Amino acid sequence: MASLLDIRRRIRAVDNIKQVTKAMEMVAAAKLRKAQERVVAARPYARGLEEMLHRLSSQGAGLDHPLLRRREVKRRAYVVVTGDRGLCGSYNANMIRRAAAALEGSEVEATLVAVGRKGRDFFRRRGFDLLAEFLRIGEEPTFQQAREISGVLAHLYEAGTVDEVRIIYTEFISALSQRPVEKVLLPIGIQGGGEEAEEYIYEPSAERVLAHLVPQFLDVQVYHALLEAKASEHGARMTAMGNATDNAAEMIEDLTLEFNRVRQASITKEILEIVSGAEALK
Repeated sequence: MASLLDIRRRIRAVDNIKQVTKAMEMVAAAKLRKAQERVVAARPYARGLEEMLHRLSSQGAGLDHPLLRRREVKRRAYVVVTGDRGLCGSYNANMIRRAAAALEGSEVEATLVAVGRKGRDFFRRRGFDLLAEFLRIGEEPTFQQAREISGVLAHLYEAGTVDEVRIIYTEFISALSQRPVEKVLLPIGIQGGGEEAEEYIYEPSAERVLAHLVPQFLDVQVYHALLEAKASEHGARMTAMGNATDNAAEMIEDLTLEFNRVRQASITKEILEIVSGAEALK
């Protein structure tokens, strides 16, 4: 049986951990609020840009852009977005599991682009060759970071290194719910929107506007995925740290009960020894 001193030390250690997890939960909650605002603000712009591309194609704009050209898929790249840090429950594990399943189930040769240290480390330890890696995204992904990633992806596609690029990330639904998503980034899919109620006049021309918007659309798609993934990571970390805090509180309660039982047993033993000594003196 553990001594009173050992139990007291364990209670103190668990209480220290509880304070740390509680602080991390509060920090994650604050970061989640900011990340959620950024996600909500970015969604309308992404939808609006996609609608404009559809409108341009429906009005007959030429679609002869390198990022729009489709070809037979012989080699596919998966962009896997994970976190740089842990302590966020099953967030990173779910992303890695989804990516591993996609690689295993791919009907063509598949390769990887890692965004985040956790995914990079996992696949590197297992001997996967990475086309590129992007680490230290930070707590607030920037559009410049997304542009750097999309620039590498566009180069890989235009050079013929890969014939298709898909991104695997987590879509933020709520602090308690995140959904893994797999989306085709390249070639960019644009379909005409059918009959338009009114036509727009583009300057200098619809083709020039489309040529400018296509790479920008790729930038926005990557940026939106980074924002969704980061908000999901903060939500998962807040939930995980909240659960850890609750578990620590339960453990402290159990240890306190054990402490009281051991102390009561010790007191009872001492009383019995005193009574036995008194009886022996009679």
